[in-house]
Amino acid sequence: MQGRCVKTRRIHYSWIILIITFFSIIVAGIIRSSSGVFIDPFEQEFGWDRSLISLAFAIGLFLYGISGPFMAALVEVIGLKKMMIYSMITMIIGLLLTFVMQESWQLILIWGVIIGVGSAVFLTVLSPYVANHWFVEKRGLAVGILTASTATGQLLLLPVLAFIIEKYSWRFAIGAILAIGLLMFMMIILFMKSSPKDLGILPYGQTKEVLDPEQGKKKNPISLALSVLLDAIRVKEFWLLAGSFFICGLSTNGLIGTHFVSYCIGFGIPLVTAASLLSFMGIFDLIGTTLSGWLSDRFDNRWLLFWYYSLRGASLLFLPFAVMEGSFTLLVIFSVFYGLDWIATVPPTISISRQVFGVEKSVIVYGWIFASHQVGAAVAAYGGGLLFKMFNSYTWAFILAGIFCGFGSLFVLAIKKTKPEPHQLGKSIQG
Repeated sequence: MQGRCVKTRRIHYSWIILIITFFSIIVAGIIRSSSGVFIDPFEQEFGWDRSLISLAFAIGLFLYGISGPFMAALVEVIGLKKMMIYSMITMIIGLLLTFVMQESWQLILIWGVIIGVGSAVFLTVLSPYVANHWFVEKRGLAVGILTASTATGQLLLLPVLAFIIEKYSWRFAIGAILAIGLLMFMMIILFMKSSPKDLGILPYGQTKEVLDPEQGKKKNPISLALSVLLDAIRVKEFWLLAGSFFICGLSTNGLIGTHFVSYCIGFGIPLVTAASLLSFMGIFDLIGTTLSGWLSDRFDNRWLLFWYYSLRGASLLFLPFAVMEGSFTLLVIFSVFYGLDWIATVPPTISISRQVFGVEKSVIVYGWIFASHQVGAAVAAYGGGLLFKMFNSYTWAFILAGIFCGFGSLFVLAIKKTKPEPHQLGKSIQG
């Protein structure tokens, strides 16, 4: 009876799931990426070296990336809703512990391990998982919207947090993030569902049920993640996607997300202004990545990636000039241009992964590709702090990131062109 009632609703519940997922990713992004505005306050209050603080945040970037494929496998075993609940609780615990930390090792444990692992499912595989399991039609658009929320969440509230830190203290900023996390936790409990079958409906755009022979079988998440990896490493496209995504992570949340605010402060730009520029990027990322999802359904994803990496590299080479000039206009131009491209690479990467490896395994494969992304992010987060310590400047970090983006644009052109995927669930693995 419930299933029939749900089916008659004008809005398919897949869109409700999309909205809940969208905001849960935003909240997870806010929690994890707020680290960028805490570098200076932690340095001033605790006297910790900037490279040590960068190391803690780098460990978090690495762990949430490397745990992604295992989170994807774990979702298959225990269900999406439970996984989201456990992960949000983990991040909330990390925020609570931040209030009582006193030693640098505690920073590494809290922001490196607890918050890093807690944010993993939201910021790695949740977008492709929801798109694959709740949508058949408009899957590319769904991926674009959800992946846009990743960077938007990471950047949206930074000026607000920066204002709170300047006006009161970093503890009040942590309290604000904690309140948002608790609110999202309640929303997940009340409205999230693990699959369309929980409501007796089919995914959006699917007209008949497709039987899955693997359904109901208990699987070990570790062995499942590793077995998919063993299959994937035999395919050239996996290495090309992983290599380009390493550069993607290095040039986005690893470098810009962690060090952009401090880079601006070093040239006399106020904390709130620098954080506002970063937030401005998040607004344009929402536009650019959603558009990228729409484009990934219609054009060759390899050429989309080529242009994304090329244009991002050019913008990173432009940034040191804009900062050293101290021109607010040039920084706004950079923020708009870079923001449109922040994670526009994700929808085409997910699309190619799904076309090469099939719907059934593509989420876990993408988890491993995203792990490479976060290794790159960790390298840039720690490496940026290290280069600052060596040269007392971030300039070389941004120049090197721009050069690496040029290599990334060449990697994606070496990917073999794939045929457009048919709109059906249960597509078997190819290659």
